[in-house]
Amino acid sequence: MKTTTPGAPRRALRLLSPLLLLSLPAAAIGAADGDAPSPVQQVRVSASLIPLGVADSANQGTVTARQLENRPLLRTGELLEAVPGLIVTQHAGDGKANQYFARGFNLDHGTDFRTSVMGMPVNLPTNAHGQGYSDLNFLIPELVSTIAYKKGTYYAEEGDFSTAGAAAFDYLRQMEQGLLSVEAGQHRFGRVLLANSTALAGGTLLYALERAGQDGPWETPEDYRRTNGVLSYSWRRGDDELRLTAMAMRSSWTSTDQVPRRALAAGLIGRYGTLAPTDGGATARYSLSGEWSRQYGDGSARVNAYLIQSRLDLFSDFTYVLDDPGHGDQFHQAERRRIIGLDAERTWRHALGPFASETALGVQARADRLAPVGLYASQGRQRLSTVREDQVRERSGALYLSNSTVWTPWLRTVAGLRADRYGFDVRSDTRANSGKVDAGITSPKFSAIFTAGKHAEIYLNWGRGFHSNDARGVTASVDPKTGLAVDADGAAIARATPLVRGSGKEAGLRLAGLVPGMQTTIAAWRLDLDSELIFIGDAGTTEAGRPSRRHGIELANFYTPARDWIVDANLAWSHARFRDSDPAGAFIPGSISRTASLGVSGSAGAWSGGLRLRYFGPRALLEDDSVRSPGSTLLNMKLGYRLTPAVKLTVEVLNLLDRRVSDIDYYYESQLPGEPAPVADIHTHPGEMRTLRAGLAWRF
Repeated sequence: MKTTTPGAPRRALRLLSPLLLLSLPAAAIGAADGDAPSPVQQVRVSASLIPLGVADSANQGTVTARQLENRPLLRTGELLEAVPGLIVTQHAGDGKANQYFARGFNLDHGTDFRTSVMGMPVNLPTNAHGQGYSDLNFLIPELVSTIAYKKGTYYAEEGDFSTAGAAAFDYLRQMEQGLLSVEAGQHRFGRVLLANSTALAGGTLLYALERAGQDGPWETPEDYRRTNGVLSYSWRRGDDELRLTAMAMRSSWTSTDQVPRRALAAGLIGRYGTLAPTDGGATARYSLSGEWSRQYGDGSARVNAYLIQSRLDLFSDFTYVLDDPGHGDQFHQAERRRIIGLDAERTWRHALGPFASETALGVQARADRLAPVGLYASQGRQRLSTVREDQVRERSGALYLSNSTVWTPWLRTVAGLRADRYGFDVRSDTRANSGKVDAGITSPKFSAIFTAGKHAEIYLNWGRGFHSNDARGVTASVDPKTGLAVDADGAAIARATPLVRGSGKEAGLRLAGLVPGMQTTIAAWRLDLDSELIFIGDAGTTEAGRPSRRHGIELANFYTPARDWIVDANLAWSHARFRDSDPAGAFIPGSISRTASLGVSGSAGAWSGGLRLRYFGPRALLEDDSVRSPGSTLLNMKLGYRLTPAVKLTVEVLNLLDRRVSDIDYYYESQLPGEPAPVADIHTHPGEMRTLRAGLAWRF
């Protein structure tokens, strides 16, 4: 957090009680989305210690650059594992969006967990590969200043994809010193980063250029290549602040996807082998964004606008010769997308009778144009035929109102109301799957925060949220492969519900100051989803999900025993089941039940480092729980030594204990060449072996 804005009117501060000065949510004080700090800020937070009176729930927090500095990372997306209880894995090449798990969800590539970077949404609706696809490979870890996270359906400013939670990444506006970093490691890993900032025309220009690549441990080299760039200009005059940012990222890779265990057991391939050596892909993302904020005597205003252009080409083969013995089952998912959006919010500090209060009014608008988004049969990355190809326009708008009021020195409430409206317009190559659909949904929210002495705060949260479904599933009425109104099992093709409601509730406790430098939070939560209807991108059809219920308990501990030292320990348990009655069973395949993490980082003299232990619990792979994925435990280490005041040497050892674990497991039917019929089997993507990387960083 930042300190009080210079020059902020003091008369506004006298309106509020001392408690309210600490009671504003992260979104209001600028921890999320890079907003300017509120003039009522009175505290400076060290790392992610959240003072009592600031958060609206026990699961809300902010991760700072200090915490991330000594964090070992195998992949960029693992930055999200700084959010307690969240697991990040991969089932394919490193250029593809990661697989995420949290709160009893297999979140696939991002459905039900919203991410944003500098106010720009990352989740992609109606994506070629998966609804809510969230690719974070364009992030540059050294530029991240904060990750503001929250979980649940209790926040009026959070909309689509946020039923399980949300995380907002913000970048630095300026660097104290320039940085030239060179890294190298096993499996032809290499990375070069140049970043710096300089004064320009009364503001600050920040720039960064990254080039990275590797082959990985795979028998078919991954040949992953990524180029990434950022150019950002920040300007501040009095109570006004402006930031303009341009980003660009391109990457390509060859992918070793999950493989059937029977192929490993028979020796057809080795542990890091593949049955589809031409799988892989290429992606690109370009963006322009602008943020403006102003402080007023009675509150603040902010506006964020963005333009994003992206493309994705993904070649995958999960079933080999099950559908097409002659050419194989490889398919090509492709999209070309343009996004334009605007977010704006105005907050007012005022009296509500004799009570101190703050009200926020916000508007959000977004339009996605996909021209086209398609699914094709392919062989060796060459298209053979078109399964379906669509032109899609998807528009959304939201209006929200939120009020925070201090009723007594020990009670504060936050009440919110959000209204969303969506428009889906699909022009398909199969006329029966074309159409226009409009839908709306209203989501009330309410939180009560009780101060139980100087060391404890109690939270009661309730709210409704939603996630949108793929536009193609919303308008589809026939199977694009067959042209029939029934699927392969003879069931009628049902159009997906456009907006699926989720309802959540939570009780939490935050303890701070009982032990100097230590904070503990515990939360018991429940989330009901009306349906998990989604578009199945791999098949080009819509599959109706079932209503579900998830509940669990989360425990997070953060401790700074001494200056420059951080210890965090997190445990999460969840229980996920379908709510209806079905002979198939009640378990939700892939839903995570237990996670744990323990991290220690710090510095002493010229030495610095971090050690992280991560436990990823077992999961049911079928509704009847007859097939399960085993749990896994990984230990990663990062060690640094400052050779001179300006030069630092780092060494990372990933999977320090060289554990033979799976990154992810699935259970489904596939057919290998020579097999007379499909075989149901566990398909696994192995975790990478122990890997050594070293880097040299020069601050100038």
